[in-house]
Amino acid sequence: MTDRTATVGFLYPGYSAEDDYPLLESKVAGGVRLPLVHTDIGEDAHRVDALLEMGAIHRLADRVGRLKEHDVDAVVWACTSASFIYGWDGARQQIEELSRVSGLPASSTSFAFAHAVRALGVRRLAVGATYPEDVAAYFVRFLEASGAEVIQVSGRGIITAAEVGTLGREQVLELARSNDHPDADAVLLPDTALHTAAWLDELEEAVGKPVLTANQVSVWEGLRLAGDTRPRDGLGSLFRSTHIIAPVGTEERP
Repeated sequence: MTDRTATVGFLYPGYSAEDDYPLLESKVAGGVRLPLVHTDIGEDAHRVDALLEMGAIHRLADRVGRLKEHDVDAVVWACTSASFIYGWDGARQQIEELSRVSGLPASSTSFAFAHAVRALGVRRLAVGATYPEDVAAYFVRFLEASGAEVIQVSGRGIITAAEVGTLGREQVLELARSNDHPDADAVLLPDTALHTAAWLDELEEAVGKPVLTANQVSVWEGLRLAGDTRPRDGLGSLFRSTHIIAPVGTEERP
């Protein structure tokens, strides 16, 4: 990486846990900037049809210009459900189109999870989803397409991102604890509407293993694309990892 400060831009759907990003910016430190632009989501619903519309490329492309005003080095679609809902190939096409429109390296939270799992060298996963079970099943299939094994998954059944954003520290810690499995190498909390940035180390202490959360992996992925792979403390096992992996689009699986 050059001496230039890394700037990663995030396209974030609606309003729920977007305040995780300025908090993560302060915790990452090192002069990194993490500007965020909200996208028009249509209907706020963890339902297949609504998620397909939420992640439509025209909705993302509509806000790319505003994001590029921040002179960003990379773009991340900071949404898990409205990326994995397209399946592996559809999610890849989504970020390829986002890269084409922006002229920048691009990724999504779904691929961020796949890359983070690989970077940590974990394979057997437990998933604590806030979504309904049918939507959570799409995430499981996405992870399995990346080569991971999901041995525990549950859906909390929350329909709106707005409601997910109201969950506090104790509820988030319990989400991780209650969805852990003794044979799992890591626990994943996949919703970017879920506040987690303030409790990343606490989450790992609660289950005694790596915990990957949506906003955490989104920032890690963006920094990786921007060329900033420096290890950092206070942000969970993922940010302490020094593993270097190939960027999205250079191979069939992350």
